[in-house]
Amino acid sequence: MTRDPHSDPKRPTLSRRTFLAGAGGVAASGALGAHLEAAGAEGAQPEPAILRGTVEITLTVNGRARTLQVEPRTTLLSALRDRLELCGTKSVCERGNCGACTVLLDGEPANACLTLAVSAVGRAVTTVEGLGDEGGLSVVQEELCTHDGLMCGFCTPGFAMSLTAVLARDPEASLDRIREGCAGNLCRCGTYPHVFQAGLEAARRLRGGR
Repeated sequence: MTRDPHSDPKRPTLSRRTFLAGAGGVAASGALGAHLEAAGAEGAQPEPAILRGTVEITLTVNGRARTLQVEPRTTLLSALRDRLELCGTKSVCERGNCGACTVLLDGEPANACLTLAVSAVGRAVTTVEGLGDEGGLSVVQEELCTHDGLMCGFCTPGFAMSLTAVLARDPEASLDRIREGCAGNLCRCGTYPHVFQAGLEAARRLRGGR
């Protein structure tokens, strides 16, 4: 009988924890690459990069530089919520399936649960807390409230980020374009029609009411 190689107890397995740990080491090594390359160009013998414990990184979040200590495997979601106390970015599935943790990286939507904090260094991170200003909510946030685009609220920050990204790229966005831009966001309560209507009205306002 042929033995199934997948049943071999000695065969190494890949878990989410080991994947993030390994990927974190790769990303952090990339951040150190320029320093090591410069040292080699000057004739110095570069020291091998050994990644253990924590590393100090500086993230630009909502226009503000924030320096923190993280393990190389720390996700951007964890860094935002647990280290910077920006809890508007929701932790729900932690598998990139629901979109509740959506943030903007250089203006483009990204799942914070699948993004390593070290890979966000040098990029502009925008969370739902950064959409409005001291005077109040953003247009998208206002329309989500006006059109009752939320029920339990867990998915709402992610939708706000995706809608913001769509309308920034295309102020003339149609219903189909808005739906497509929110395809990565799930709502268990079924408020999609209200969310999409909020997006259409926000687009109209951002176009100057035309």
